[in-house]
Amino acid sequence: MNLVKRDGIVLTLAGARTILEGALAEAATIGVPMDIAVVDAGGHLLAFYRMEGAKITSIDVAINKAFTAAGTRRSTHEYAEIAGAGGPAFGIHVSNQGRFMIFGGGVPIVIDDQCIGGVGCSSGSAEQDRLVAEAGLRALSEAMAREDR
Repeated sequence: MNLVKRDGIVLTLAGARTILEGALAEAATIGVPMDIAVVDAGGHLLAFYRMEGAKITSIDVAINKAFTAAGTRRSTHEYAEIAGAGGPAFGIHVSNQGRFMIFGGGVPIVIDDQCIGGVGCSSGSAEQDRLVAEAGLRALSEAMAREDR
């Protein structure tokens, strides 16, 4: 199925869909409808799913969490403390035309030490959003392990 192209390591649409499926399953398990976005290494949207009941205002937030995670190669929750008032990165949230997210729910997709994209989830608490995004990454990892067999 080619979830990831190994020559240069590029996330494929099949890989993005696998992430969406894993995230959707986790969101359903915890009972929180989510907006879920998957972007490529350049922060460009590859796949998006809005669950019934997910917040309309969270659509852009999910996409921007994925953008931030891919662009910085760090999870967005890592910015909560340092980007808050008085922190050394205060004000970073207004960079990139206000797309830089500083609360949980965005995680980078890292394969073989290379960031190939990001996942962003929004509609729950920052902790729930992060949990759902990480479930998407686990789904990709598990599918890749099966593909390698």
